Amino acid sequence: MKGQEWYQADTVAEEYEAKRFSRGGRLIDRREKQAVLDAIGPVADKDVLEVACGTGRFTVMLAERGANITGLDISGPMLQQGREKAQATDVDDHVEFMRGDAARLPFPDDHFDTVFAMRFFHLADTPAAFLAEMRRVSKEQVFFDTFNRFSTRSIYNWALPMGSRLYSRWEIDRLLDGAGLELTDSEHDWLLPYGFYRKIPNELAASFRSIDTALGGTPLGEKMASVSYWNTHV
Repeated sequence: MKGQEWYQADTVAEEYEAKRFSRGGRLIDRREKQAVLDAIGPVADKDVLEVACGTGRFTVMLAERGANITGLDISGPMLQQGREKAQATDVDDHVEFMRGDAARLPFPDDHFDTVFAMRFFHLADTPAAFLAEMRRVSKEQVFFDTFNRFSTRSIYNWALPMGSRLYSRWEIDRLLDGAGLELTDSEHDWLLPYGFYRKIPNELAASFRSIDTALGGTPLGEKMASVSYWNTHV
C-alpha cells in the first residue's frame, strides 16, 4: 500500500502520533513545531491554511497562539483526530477542519496570509500542482518541508510502507520557479533519519541529537541533511 491509500487507512490515523512522536520521536515533533513557528512568526489574527494537516499537530498549536486557521486533509479519520484536539484545548472557535484535495484547494486567490504544509511533499504525486495551488491561495507566504535525495533518508526509503518522494536542491529550485515563489530562507537538519530516532528511547535519542546537531552545523552536514524547511514569499 502506497501514498494516499496508506495515509487514509483508519489504522494509520489511530496510531499516527503514537508511532511517530513517542520515544525519540518527541525530538522530531519539537523540532518540526519550532520550524513552523520560526517561519511564520507571530500568528495572532493571521489567516492561515495548513495543507495536509493530518491529526492537527500544527493546526491546534497555531490556533492556541491566536491564528485563524483552516486545516485541510484528504483523510477523514485524520481530521477527526484534529477536531478532538481542538475541542480538548478549547480552540475549536479558531479552527476549521475541511476534507479536500490539495491539488484543487476550495478557496479563492490570495485568500490566506500564510499557507504551509508539513510531512506532505514526500507523498505528493504531482508536487508542482500542489505547490502552485498553495501559492495561488496565499497572498504572502508559503512554507513547506521536504525529504532530501542525497541523504541518509535514501538508505532506508525502500523499507517505508509508502513510496516516499525525495528531492534534490535542483528539483526544489525548479518547483519554486514554476510556482512563482521566491525563496527567502531555508534550514537543513537531521543527518540521522527520522526512523532511527523513533526506534530508540527519548533519553538516548537526546544524546544522538546533540551529535547530529553539531555535525549538521558544518558545511558537509548541511549538504547531507535529510530534511529541509523552505520558507518562501509570493
